[in-house]
Amino acid sequence: APDQPPAPPVIASQSGGCGVAGGRMTDTRRRVKVYTLNEDRQWDDRGTGHVSSCYVERLKGMSLLVRAESDGSLLLESKINPNTAYQKQQDTLIVWSEAENYDLALSFQEKAGCDEIWEKICQVQGKDPSVDITQDLVDESEEERFDDMSSPGLELPSCELSRLEEIAELVASSLPSPLRREKLALALENEGYIKKLLEIFHVCEDLENIEGLHHLYEIIKGIFLLNRTALFEVMFSEECIMDVIGCLEYDPSLSQSRKHREFLTKTAKFKEVIPISDPELKQKIHQTYRVQYIQDMVLPTPSVFEENMLSTLHSFIFFNKVEIVGMLQEDEKFLTDLFAQLTDEATDEEKRQELVNFLKEFCAFSQTLQPQNRDAFFKTLSNMGILPALEVILGMDDAQVRSAATDIFSYLVEYNPSMVREFVMQEAQQNDDDILLINLIIEHMICDTDPELGGAVLLMGLLRTLVDPENMLATANKTEKTEFLGFFYKHCMHVLTAPLLANTTEDKPSKDDFQTAQLLALILELLTFCVEHHTYHIKNYIINKDILRRVLVLMASKHAFLALCALRFKRKIIGLKDEFYNRYIMKSFLFEPVVKAFLNNGSRYNLMNSAIIEMFEFIRVEDIKSLTAHVIENYWKALEDVDYVQTFKGLKLRFEQQRERQDNPKLDSMRSILRNHRYRRDARTLEDEEEMWFNTDEDDMEDGEAVVPPSDKTKNDEDIMDPISKFMERKKLKESEEKEVLLKTNLSGRQSPSFKLSFSSGTKSNLTSQSSASNLPGSPGSPGSPGSPGSPGSVSKSTSQMAAITTK
Repeated sequence: APDQPPAPPVIASQSGGCGVAGGRMTDTRRRVKVYTLNEDRQWDDRGTGHVSSCYVERLKGMSLLVRAESDGSLLLESKINPNTAYQKQQDTLIVWSEAENYDLALSFQEKAGCDEIWEKICQVQGKDPSVDITQDLVDESEEERFDDMSSPGLELPSCELSRLEEIAELVASSLPSPLRREKLALALENEGYIKKLLEIFHVCEDLENIEGLHHLYEIIKGIFLLNRTALFEVMFSEECIMDVIGCLEYDPSLSQSRKHREFLTKTAKFKEVIPISDPELKQKIHQTYRVQYIQDMVLPTPSVFEENMLSTLHSFIFFNKVEIVGMLQEDEKFLTDLFAQLTDEATDEEKRQELVNFLKEFCAFSQTLQPQNRDAFFKTLSNMGILPALEVILGMDDAQVRSAATDIFSYLVEYNPSMVREFVMQEAQQNDDDILLINLIIEHMICDTDPELGGAVLLMGLLRTLVDPENMLATANKTEKTEFLGFFYKHCMHVLTAPLLANTTEDKPSKDDFQTAQLLALILELLTFCVEHHTYHIKNYIINKDILRRVLVLMASKHAFLALCALRFKRKIIGLKDEFYNRYIMKSFLFEPVVKAFLNNGSRYNLMNSAIIEMFEFIRVEDIKSLTAHVIENYWKALEDVDYVQTFKGLKLRFEQQRERQDNPKLDSMRSILRNHRYRRDARTLEDEEEMWFNTDEDDMEDGEAVVPPSDKTKNDEDIMDPISKFMERKKLKESEEKEVLLKTNLSGRQSPSFKLSFSSGTKSNLTSQSSASNLPGSPGSPGSPGSPGSPGSVSKSTSQMAAITTK
């Protein structure tokens, strides 16, 4: 953290059993932030707490402990290893590596606390607290260690042009050894050596001494790899930094020198969109930009072995950014002027663009802040009126300004969606729907000119975050979900669905180009999300506005991805198994576009084919009775020839079983009794049981236990035989001339189904006699088994066998 971190909040009193000097945990000297370095070489904040040191039995040694100030939980427990290299930076930072590629940092609120812990670390390692780094000697041979320990310090050659090669060799030879690096760094600090080297650089440039410039490049690069904060502070000072960059222009591996200084002084311009009065802040911004430029553009890409050596450079930039954001945030006059000019109609377009770009970069810098400071940052922006300002900017014609404003809006939504929701609900009371912030966002999404709709995809993600009930708050007085969704469906949903409704007025999409299809697919994706998460709000909207019928028009699109989006939307609705939706689907015959698409797809085995079959399979497996009856009654003729899957035949079987139960409630009640005695594992087991009911063998019957009492044999036989006879008669009628099929080939009509089947009513009177059923030899519904075909003389046998229906 910077030398002067923001004032801490009031800290609850805590007590701990171990400490540096026996002080209390409430002492702000021990208040620290814990950081870890992530894979992207960025510092991640792990929390705020209080540090202490004590002997930990489990770790067998003195350890650093950090307990969270919020709940007292343990944020850090790290043993002070005798061989670990610890570094003290900027008077308030202690940095070290726990393991390979795992760096830790403690950022102290006060220098005194940092000094106390540093003394403890040095005491454990047997070091003088005046040093800024402790070193690991593991990698050195015994001979090297003896040589280094016997010499009190490293003697540098005199800083002369003729000895540059010698200096470069000394720097290169010191890098592999941690102790040599330490001694070299101390020698460079103590003798003001860097400034002397930069004086020689000017001489070499004046003399055009390319060999000397190449040596200086190697020396300065080696100094960077020493990873020493004290050296960086000298190199990055106002008087030295441009000369350091100059040294790094002369890479020996390149045929020509680079022009980094020319770029920084002539091409890169420092724009003060709002004048910055604080000279320290201005200098810090210049320094950070240049150091970032050195890291990204000037220094060569570090090798695997050098990457850890530049961790201090990453830290230097990170903490500089934190300090800049903090200083700007505290300057109330600066922020007031910024927002005043942003919303002033008199501000010219170029100036406004610069202001918006500044605000965007300001928000990007805030991502480096610790969560607690980030909260304060966004709260400050909110109080300054950032959301009304964004609303004004998004209503402007300049596409670049709107794009930057969208990026700022994304930072706000990701940070605190509730804050954005609260603002838009309040503004709805004063403004028309057209200029509401969310409607402006939707319009920008719809009007995105990018062929790939990159901006629209980003905005759709933000809308999804805003309408996601998972991140909505519920309090004792009100529920954010109820209030906001009521507002959204009343004021915003019609704007979102406008392109969909405009494009589906006919039987096929009126515009079917790629960009329109992509936009409609994005809108369908959000509507599908709403179906899953918004329950009655979206249900009322879909049914009242007939949205599903309009969506299914897109099944006729030439773009397969859009047709599949429409199908996915319907599948999500069916998946809810809601009878309100089911009645709406049946009333409007909304399976017709799906069946038509299935038939048009033909025998092609593709995603469309599989997705449609899966939807019908879901209806079959879940036994959605209303939809099963609707599909079979209206579309069976079109689907009956599909035999490469059993889905449609299975649906037909479900339908027939359903009809039987309706025709004979007694049979239905008996089947429920039987089913209660069976182990039902899944939907397929149920089918097997029903098949077994009709196909029971004589042998099985003899072995089983009778369910129907013999005394009521005749009556029960008639009751049972009646529906079985009806079932068989229907099977026969399918192939007889008595069946009447009414087929309507026109699939486009919405009010009438495409296919209807009706059986002649005269069959009922012929299906009541027991003997007529027993005279159907070998039929699946006959009580006679395949081994004993029915005959006129076998009626009594069949009757007696029928009394012994078994559970298997």
